[in-house]
Amino acid sequence: MRAGVTGGLLGTVAVAGASASANAAEPVTQTLELPTLTADLATQVARSAEATQQAAANYELRAERDAAAARAAEQAEADLAEAKKAEAKKKAEAERKAEAERKAAAERAARDAERAELASASATSSGSSVSGSSSASASASVTAPASGSVSAVISFLKAQVGDAYVMGASGPNAWDCSSLVQAAFKQAGVDLPRVSQDQSMVGTDVSLSNLAVGDILYWGGKGSAYHVGVYIGNGQYLDAANPSKGVVIQDLSGYPASGAVRVL
Repeated sequence: MRAGVTGGLLGTVAVAGASASANAAEPVTQTLELPTLTADLATQVARSAEATQQAAANYELRAERDAAAARAAEQAEADLAEAKKAEAKKKAEAERKAEAERKAAAERAARDAERAELASASATSSGSSVSGSSSASASASVTAPASGSVSAVISFLKAQVGDAYVMGASGPNAWDCSSLVQAAFKQAGVDLPRVSQDQSMVGTDVSLSNLAVGDILYWGGKGSAYHVGVYIGNGQYLDAANPSKGVVIQDLSGYPASGAVRVL
């Protein structure tokens, strides 16, 4: 009987122990599964965060590209506007240059026509002009042509024919060669130097075979001229010659000039 009781007790204890062992093992099984679930969740979270970060990076990259494209478009528009502005400026400059050239050509043509007319008039009246009499001087009329006109120079010079030559004089009734030339060109708005040497250096050099009415003739070297006069056409020039002649019109053939310059 004791053995049976003892055996029963031991069986109960064994069953209880087994039950206890079983119960004790359950938490262990659950505890082992939790790390696996946690690792999966962490991986999912990490992947989600990576995806979110990549999406943000892609969005930022697109934003940068869009901004760069917008800046490029603005720069292209600005460059186009600048190019149009430069082209308009170039066109306006070309038009101004063309207009200036047309105006200069018209002025040259007017001066050439004026010189031809003066030369023709000089040829017609050369007989009375060469005499250089004071009565001819008195009858000459001085007009006031437009500034820059060759006729202003020639009209003034012819009005002085018969005046005296006095070294150092500058008008109104006595002149030396360079003061007469200076005063004549002043009528046309041209300021010349006072002395012959300097007057031979102004303007543009002209061949003696291609003289035009209004050209300044000089005798002596260029820059060291000792006498000046003005060509009036038909092979003649007008100058304040010397004390014995005064202001006269003479033929170049009798006293050829050394050179000539043109200022009008």
